[in-house]
Amino acid sequence: MTHDRTAWWQSAVVYQVYPRSFADSDGDGVGDLRGITARLGHLQRLGVDVVWLSPVYASPQADNGYDISDYRAIDPSFGTLDDFDALVADLHARGMKLVMDLVVNHTSDEHPWFVESRSSRDAPKRDWYWWRPPREGFEAGQPGAEPTNWGSFFSGPAWHLDEATGEYYLHLFDRKQPDLNWENPEVREAVYDMMRWWLDRGVDGFRMDVVNFISKDPALPDGATTGVGGVGDGFPHFATGPRVHEYLQEMHREVFGGREGDFLTVGEMPGVTWQDAVLFTDPARREVDMVFQFEHVSLDHGPGGKFDPRPLDLRLLKASLGRWQTALGEVGWNSLYWNNHDQPRVVSRFGDDDRWWRESATALATVLHLHRGTPYVYQGEELGMTNAPFASVEDMRDVESVNHHREAVAAGADPEVVLRGLRAMGRDNARTPVQWDGTPNAGFTSGEPWLAVNPNHTWLNAAAQYDDPRSVFNHYRRLIALRHEHPVVAVGDFRMLHPDDPALYCYERTLGERRLLVVANLGGEPRTAGLEPGWDAGHVVLANSDEPRVADGHAELGPWEALVLLR
Repeated sequence: MTHDRTAWWQSAVVYQVYPRSFADSDGDGVGDLRGITARLGHLQRLGVDVVWLSPVYASPQADNGYDISDYRAIDPSFGTLDDFDALVADLHARGMKLVMDLVVNHTSDEHPWFVESRSSRDAPKRDWYWWRPPREGFEAGQPGAEPTNWGSFFSGPAWHLDEATGEYYLHLFDRKQPDLNWENPEVREAVYDMMRWWLDRGVDGFRMDVVNFISKDPALPDGATTGVGGVGDGFPHFATGPRVHEYLQEMHREVFGGREGDFLTVGEMPGVTWQDAVLFTDPARREVDMVFQFEHVSLDHGPGGKFDPRPLDLRLLKASLGRWQTALGEVGWNSLYWNNHDQPRVVSRFGDDDRWWRESATALATVLHLHRGTPYVYQGEELGMTNAPFASVEDMRDVESVNHHREAVAAGADPEVVLRGLRAMGRDNARTPVQWDGTPNAGFTSGEPWLAVNPNHTWLNAAAQYDDPRSVFNHYRRLIALRHEHPVVAVGDFRMLHPDDPALYCYERTLGERRLLVVANLGGEPRTAGLEPGWDAGHVVLANSDEPRVADGHAELGPWEALVLLR
């Protein structure tokens, strides 16, 4: 893998495809691999370098493909291995790379490994997963008999009783997603062998789902209770666990060692600190190239968690992103994102998707993309796609949202308040079909879509934006081109400006004599930004307004106006 200070991925932009919602080629209402291949011209036009493909492996779809039953097969809903090979070949022919989603903290309970593991207490693969007897003094199935008090991310306990063997298995997510036991070297070698198999097939790297959860404290101690139903917080005992660095170094050595090619590895790591990230992404340690962290997308979570949102304080956002820029400035590397398949649409979340839709979508894009790090564009983000107007929970499909609604309402919460939180923060917002045109079902499918298309597709769609120079799509094109053209964007130093201003987001990038300045007003009222002498309108290389006003040491900014200056 490339690990010098000018690695290829430092000037690259990654585009995430969520296959179920991208493009449907056969009219069954579910996106598929042939649909993706048919739309590659869109990605080439946009100018991205890498496609990250969310899981397309065989799966019962309990968690939309993040529950894998066969790592070496394509789920029939998405197509075949031949379709996959054709997609890889077409991407490579267009000069783009493909990164697979790697989900190896857990499998599906229908994976042959788990089927054998649960077949008896003496099964050869019993120790491939985390099995434990009931808590001492309890009978299996009794309330409180779970081996630990950990809660699942998808509600309820993190342990499920297997009636046949009388023991519980660990599942940090859905009960159909049992956690693999990475303490067992046979598990690790099986995973590495599978990864090598995909690389041999032409894949260019992996985005690794919750990969900092693979090392648990083997003692599996109880977590501190939260006061809600006696559920304990197991997070300190499985996040960035005692052997995770050892495992990732071993993975790098066993999977990529001696292999020719330019690969990309990114670890999704909930709860990771910048101190951890420096270690994970230090090129000399050979673990991963970059991490996904969640600090900045937790800042609008209220006292009740993500479904209790509060308005974003921009000063906190600048402090968070600025801290990561500084911390990974000398060693390591950042991933830059607003959106993915688990986050609501940024223009609805941090922007103004009504009066200032175009301006806020492009301003937020400008601010993100010109930081130091590798930007990630989530499908539809480049069009300014918005959250969906879900009328009720019956219109939602995501297991996390459905479970939360059921449990919260059963506990006495106001159903309308619960629904309001789900509308704002639910994962289905990211999963409505891509809006290709203004025809029925937005050009996504000729059938009935698995999740309803956002009604605003009649005007908010790709076809309407391609030839409009002021469109969100073309603004993203220009941002991506800036990263490709100017090394200062990829590897320049970073300095935050106006850190305490509640509406301005301004920073400077420097590489030798080259200086790039980002000046943005992330608010609905006009603002004036003070600048160092020497900057003027002649230095503007990108703007989301028609007539940038820069002179005499300041910039006059309209609502949600963003400027990029270079000298």
